[in-house]
Amino acid sequence: MSKGEQGKARELSERTEWIWHDGEIIPWDDAQLHVMSHVVHYGSSVFEGVRFYDTPNGPAAFRLADHMRRFLNSARIYRMGLELSIDELSDACREVVNRNGLESGYIRPVALRGLGALGLHPGNSPVQTYIICWPWGQYLGTEALQEGVDVCISSWTRPAPNTLPTLAKAGGNYVSSQLMRMEAEENGYAEAIGLGPDGLVSEGSGQNLFVVDAGILYTPPIDGTLLNGITRDSILKLAANLGIPTREQSIPREMLYISDELFFTGTASEITPIRSVDRIEVGGGGVGPITESLRDEYLGIATGERPDPYGWLEPINQPAGEPVL
Repeated sequence: MSKGEQGKARELSERTEWIWHDGEIIPWDDAQLHVMSHVVHYGSSVFEGVRFYDTPNGPAAFRLADHMRRFLNSARIYRMGLELSIDELSDACREVVNRNGLESGYIRPVALRGLGALGLHPGNSPVQTYIICWPWGQYLGTEALQEGVDVCISSWTRPAPNTLPTLAKAGGNYVSSQLMRMEAEENGYAEAIGLGPDGLVSEGSGQNLFVVDAGILYTPPIDGTLLNGITRDSILKLAANLGIPTREQSIPREMLYISDELFFTGTASEITPIRSVDRIEVGGGGVGPITESLRDEYLGIATGERPDPYGWLEPINQPAGEPVL
């Protein structure tokens, strides 16, 4: 089997039976769009990604309400006007996970502009909302969380502020991310890091980035070139609780080459260590102690193996708004 065939087989094996669509549960194969849908031509969609884990108390989603809040904010920025509340969206996520009988996996809410307007102005294109879930393992491979990955600085620059609204998790924003990721893999790397228009470090193709230098944790500020990641926010809170000093500040490219530790954060990537940048080894080439402690704390809370003082875990089998017992 060719590499392409293997990828296709893997993707098909990850499909589930049911998808939530505008208040109804429909079969997977019925979730289809017309080729003239606005989203196909202009990338007019917003989406989210939420992981849920098999915990000792049953399946639970990590910061589900926060993800739904950002989903609604993304739609608001793009004037998509979803008439759904955070609780309604959260309950819809629970419904589709339960209907598919999954204990762990990934939830993908997406709102898109369908068939209507044929020009750029989307006013006559109806907004449709879908929620899909499926089993999904480690984004960069099963060994990435433990061993780290090799990355490069991309030749593609992240968008300048006031070009694309990077606080919105919009489909069209990720076209440049695709170029970053393809370029990286074609050159033998697992992932890429993008620089902003000023030449300073921004983010990965789909992840935020953290740097450890002399015991201090650094991450680029929310400067209009990167997504305000929910996992990023979680790591900042965990670091503060663990007594790790943190700084949100501009990071020059060369700081990546001389750092003690580097790691990606994201819902799909979780906490993925970086062992080299442009074939320059990071630290000792392994997983550094601060990365390891933050990764273990994050995954410990997410999987229910450690206490959750933040209330981040939200049970799948419990409606939104009900107190966690």
